[in-house]
Amino acid sequence: MRNPKFSLYSTLALSSASLLVGCTEVMSNDQSIPDIVDDRPNIIFILADDHRYDAFGHFNPVLETPNLDQMIEKGTHFENAFVTTSLCSPSRASIQYSLPMRDHGVVDNNSATPKTLKPFATYLQQDGYETAFIGKWHMGNDDASPKPGYDHWVSFEGQGNYGPVDAFGRESLFNVNGETEPQGGYITDVLTDRAINWIDKQTNAPFFLFLSHKAAHLPFTPAERHADSYSDVEFSLPESADITTRSGPSPMWLTMQRNSWHGIDFPYYSARDLNDFRQDYHRSIQAVDDSLGRLFETVSRSDRETIFLYTSDNGFMFGEQGLIDKRAAYEASIRVPMILYSPQNETADINSSLVRNIDVAPTLLSLASITPPDYFAGRDMRSASDDTPLIYEYFWEFNYPQTPTTFALRDDRYKYIQYHGVWDVEELYDLQEDPEETRNLINDPAHSERVIAMRAALYDELTDGQSDQIPAIPFTARFNQGAVFWTPDGPDSVSFPPEWMRDANAADKYEHILPDGPTKAQQLQAITPAIQRAIDNTTEESAP
Repeated sequence: MRNPKFSLYSTLALSSASLLVGCTEVMSNDQSIPDIVDDRPNIIFILADDHRYDAFGHFNPVLETPNLDQMIEKGTHFENAFVTTSLCSPSRASIQYSLPMRDHGVVDNNSATPKTLKPFATYLQQDGYETAFIGKWHMGNDDASPKPGYDHWVSFEGQGNYGPVDAFGRESLFNVNGETEPQGGYITDVLTDRAINWIDKQTNAPFFLFLSHKAAHLPFTPAERHADSYSDVEFSLPESADITTRSGPSPMWLTMQRNSWHGIDFPYYSARDLNDFRQDYHRSIQAVDDSLGRLFETVSRSDRETIFLYTSDNGFMFGEQGLIDKRAAYEASIRVPMILYSPQNETADINSSLVRNIDVAPTLLSLASITPPDYFAGRDMRSASDDTPLIYEYFWEFNYPQTPTTFALRDDRYKYIQYHGVWDVEELYDLQEDPEETRNLINDPAHSERVIAMRAALYDELTDGQSDQIPAIPFTARFNQGAVFWTPDGPDSVSFPPEWMRDANAADKYEHILPDGPTKAQQLQAITPAIQRAIDNTTEESAP
């Protein structure tokens, strides 16, 4: 199972054959069988939630993230890291199983954990690592039970809560190795406490820790010690937030989404200023940075090398294209931090290759000298080349219908985006000349051959390996823009149904959270004030 290399930095190599000889060799007379020392590194994988690729002091001096900055500046920074789906559960599944969404089947945040696939930690566990999962699992809202591959388990249902009680006064609970325990305090700190407690109990074997934070997910809730950070900071909107900066055809869904739950004109159905949301977002990341500092100090007490890998399940938009949140195929949504760092062997490096969330699992196994299984779609990101494009997919969700099914192909310069099941335009961006993605080149004759080629390449990648009789994705190859014309003698636009209109104080504006049924109105009356407090003040947790 093992590769020749034990760690990113070590040159020590022991083959499986030599280990076997060491175990079985008969020693003569007064010689004893020597103890075999497993010198492979400890590995700590930290997954943040919704952490933008640039939300670091390293990129923005106003931000206070000294430990994250240390990782970037003294480790290997993969500056072109992306997710294959910009949504929590699908991305987390892609990390766990090294497969894109179309192959692992977790297509939205309501999808349950796959039963036929093994988390990558299974291979570490089988090869001698002590393993622990601590934090947010989030595949299916109600699944907090221990998963295969982990000797130690601490998790919670769905999104979890920042505080010891939720918005309704219910106690926040952890599943600890199958038993229910109260969460206690602020979640980022509590998860870190439990991680350090577990690390301190490790002895001879190398360990693998998967620490999965809730932060910085909505409602962005800082630790009390960070409540006043950035109070005097005004975070400016990006250039692309101004619709007048766009040229070329603009998707209709994009224009409409500005005035929605995920748009800057009605963010989370709130009248709150977007800058307030962003201040709390960065405040919540400060606790994650504090957590890293505590972990660095903890592992410094060990003689064994510890390698950290830090990333996020997706990016986050704060005004890009007039949007907030994720899901879309624009850069701020799909781009994530990806940093490999060893406090014992600091080696500053910038890797510009395009890497993906599906590359996490094979990289971590390779760091442990374990050959990844053949079915993994990713590869060791340390040896990735620039010629593998990103294939992006997102399937429309009924509960957040503003964003259509989206497929995209991004190489080291161009990005092609198409939408499935809606009447709308395609997009092509030259990311070298237009990093803000404001100039849609889809109809530029100079790029017509590129559009044709990228359409075909995207389709080939999305359908690779599927049955000719039963396609995994029910769509056919696109060969033009479709029958999209309309007459200027007709209405200029189609209005939203008037029954969909709400203002920021509407009593039922959170109805999308609850299923339809005879008690929905009563339930809505009960939950709306609590959710309003959570979103407007971020002093309490939102509903599951």
